[in-house]
Amino acid sequence: MLRRHAPQVLGALVRRYGHFDLAEDSVQEALLAAARQWPAEGLPANPRGWLIKVAARRLTDLLRAEEARRRREESAANLAPRDSFTAPPPGEGRAPSDDDTLTLLFLCCHPDLTPAAQIALTLRAVGGLTTAEIARAHLVPEATMAQRVSRAKQRIKGLPFVPPGPEDRDRRLAAVLEVLYLIFNEGYTASSGEHLHRADLAREAIRLTRRVQLLLPGEGAVTGLLALMLLTEARTPARSGPDGELIPLDEQDRTLWDRTAIAEGTALVEAALGQGPAGVYQLQAAVAALHDEAGRAEDTDWPQILALYDLLVARAPEPMARLGRAVAVARVHGPAAGLAEVAALADRLPGHHRIDAVRAHLLEEAGERAAAREAYEKAAAGTLSAPEARYLRARAARLAR
Repeated sequence: MLRRHAPQVLGALVRRYGHFDLAEDSVQEALLAAARQWPAEGLPANPRGWLIKVAARRLTDLLRAEEARRRREESAANLAPRDSFTAPPPGEGRAPSDDDTLTLLFLCCHPDLTPAAQIALTLRAVGGLTTAEIARAHLVPEATMAQRVSRAKQRIKGLPFVPPGPEDRDRRLAAVLEVLYLIFNEGYTASSGEHLHRADLAREAIRLTRRVQLLLPGEGAVTGLLALMLLTEARTPARSGPDGELIPLDEQDRTLWDRTAIAEGTALVEAALGQGPAGVYQLQAAVAALHDEAGRAEDTDWPQILALYDLLVARAPEPMARLGRAVAVARVHGPAAGLAEVAALADRLPGHHRIDAVRAHLLEEAGERAAAREAYEKAAAGTLSAPEARYLRARAARLAR
């Protein structure tokens, strides 16, 4: 519940006082205070109002200290008018606008920030995660993440807390969705570490994307991204064995998949495809739906998946999309055809473990055991994910027998 209130509390403070960096620090302190006090004292009648009051008190203290130390006033030109929004005190029913969530997402994904900074700031300001939680999720020291967040806040300091204008809205929305997509991917398949899945990141990405979709229900890209996340996350219960070992898609027990999430995701795909031309997220979601609808691996409609990948690559010829298409080509036309597609990607993904892993699988299917074993070992050496490395080494060892 605390994380749900975080963006609205932050939005209330920034609208009233400006100073995004100090307001965000104040909200974090209010969230920590709530986490300590509410379990012992009980939930207040107006949790959001309580958080606003505590955060505003802390922000006022910080602003006074800042003014005394720096002896300068805030730039009124970069702030919304003070009478345009008034934060409700505890006890009042009126809440900050839900649009604050979207405004914060746009601000945290400002084009002046690097993707890493956008992700960190989004998780902290909009997701309500602490710096320590974000650092653990990214397997970096807390001090390193604190510096990253601090630099990001300084970079956007003084920017007005308003939604982007029509002239750059689409570009900024694309950045927001890309950040949410990256957060989800890191949660669904961790790029490094001992765990395959980071449930906190995956769930947070879905929560934030669901929020954006509620605010922008007619945006096909947003609807498609939410569908993609739900359809992909639905397979999580079957992706790992008892000891945390990776189980590939075609070997998973599909009775363990979350059918409720699949039903919602499939409905969202249908809605997304009716909201204008199909973009990258809609097409990826459609592919995920075809996988999830197959009761058995052998029932998968690979010709239709290949047709969708043809459209996807035509719209966005990214290396990973082309690698996914190579797998579909192999399923439709045989491993030799798939290997030819993978070979054509060698210069686009030099040294990437995923291209070696796909090559290894296709070589194994083609009966080239020695070459497949070598490719599996190369892929295992290239990944920083312990579960992936164990899986790939196990495949290589099996071919050695």
